[in-house]
Amino acid sequence: MQDSGLPALRYAFARSGPSLNPSAARRAATINNMSLMSIGWAGWAFLAAIFAAATALLAKVGVAHVDSNLATAVRTSVVVVFTWAIAIATGKHGGLKDLDGKTILFLTLSGLATGLSWLCYFRALQLGPASRVAPLDKLSVPMVMVFAWLLLGEKLTLPVLIGGVLITAGAVVMVWG
Repeated sequence: MQDSGLPALRYAFARSGPSLNPSAARRAATINNMSLMSIGWAGWAFLAAIFAAATALLAKVGVAHVDSNLATAVRTSVVVVFTWAIAIATGKHGGLKDLDGKTILFLTLSGLATGLSWLCYFRALQLGPASRVAPLDKLSVPMVMVFAWLLLGEKLTLPVLIGGVLITAGAVVMVWG
């Protein structure tokens, strides 16, 4: 794990008062200038978890007085507009012409799976408490671990197995406990 410099900043600030020493100031500038693109996979995954949690809570309120399929359609439309806006704003939309048939097929299948997942998720949120629907939905994590091992050849190590079992046990306890 990379040192973020925050402990040093706190120490430098506490020691020297409002004016930071040059070393701490350099670290502060580095932290402030860090771009989102420098976040590693774990940082992006953690942000995804935060937004997924927000999704569950916001969707639970949003789906309260509307058909779950219509709610999913509205949400999906927002996602489509938002993601295309980002692709266009960052100039990545030009890469469409470079996509091969296999890529298009698997992205299409992934999109269909996402749509089905969202339809089921919104219906579950409409019928049940978010605090129980979300953990059950997270059983996708151990499922991905097993399918990645079976289909993609990813390693299924002891820590991965233990984590998968704990996630499964946690979901079971939260939902049916």
